[in-house]
Amino acid sequence: MTSTDGVIVIDHLSKTFGAVRAVDDLSFSVQPGRVTGFLGPNGAGKTTTLRILLGLVRPTAGSATIGGQQYARMPRPMRIVGAALEAASFHPGRSALDHLRVYAPQVGVSDARCREVLALVGMDTVEGRRVGTFSLGMRQRLALAGTLLGDPRVLLLDEPANGLDPEGIAWLRGLLRHLAAEGRTVLVSSHVLSEVEQTVDDVVIIARGRLVHSSPLAELAALAEPRVRVVLPDAAGLDRLIETAGWSVLADPQAVRTPGTAVIRRIGAPEVGARAFAAGLELHELAARDVGLEGIFLQLVEDDDQQEGPA
Repeated sequence: MTSTDGVIVIDHLSKTFGAVRAVDDLSFSVQPGRVTGFLGPNGAGKTTTLRILLGLVRPTAGSATIGGQQYARMPRPMRIVGAALEAASFHPGRSALDHLRVYAPQVGVSDARCREVLALVGMDTVEGRRVGTFSLGMRQRLALAGTLLGDPRVLLLDEPANGLDPEGIAWLRGLLRHLAAEGRTVLVSSHVLSEVEQTVDDVVIIARGRLVHSSPLAELAALAEPRVRVVLPDAAGLDRLIETAGWSVLADPQAVRTPGTAVIRRIGAPEVGARAFAAGLELHELAARDVGLEGIFLQLVEDDDQQEGPA
């Protein structure tokens, strides 16, 4: 075993589809023994990056390797990498066990291993049921069972919590953390940080195909910016105050079509209050807003969009 075993390296990766640049000079790495959240809004380039990593899409520039190798050059790739991208394809007439039996010869495993992974994902009691009768959550579990057939060192999972109920999400969280604790590399994509924030150790955030942020999850909280919600009866006065001070205002769903209301970014409540007082403006509300991790994620993506400008 080498020091690069299980390490995912995305190095200056780019991919264009016609005029669309789906991945834009993207670089990051993912380490074994940790669960990494690969995050970004829909259309950010997450799935394209994973497909390049699996050799399903040819990059325009750069490289994507696992353990220093390209997936296509691995002698027995399904023994090294287990992947479930987007919606898995199932024959509705096959049973759960038969679905895995189709892939078992390609992986080089027995019926016993098929049953073992079904038990691991909590589906041993329904191994004889036809997949066509399964809920979306059950299909997600079956797809995960398929990724585990070869006992791989690396797992690539695209939106694995989709369709799972709260109990299923808690189960998935425990399983992924267990797999990482065994020394595996676990990369989980999602467009919602709140779905994975109790699961992941590290985060890689992309937007418009570019890297926005990469760090341990604990460091993400340090990026929180102060925000203040302010309500004044004098809407025109609030607009003048914001313009004069040069403050940045966040689009707030609660403030839409409400004159005299704004959420101000990167400013603390004391400064807003002092400025309003100096301007002779009456305040009806002045409240600091707790951004939270999901808010920080949205803030980072938002800032990237603003830097890019209109599409």
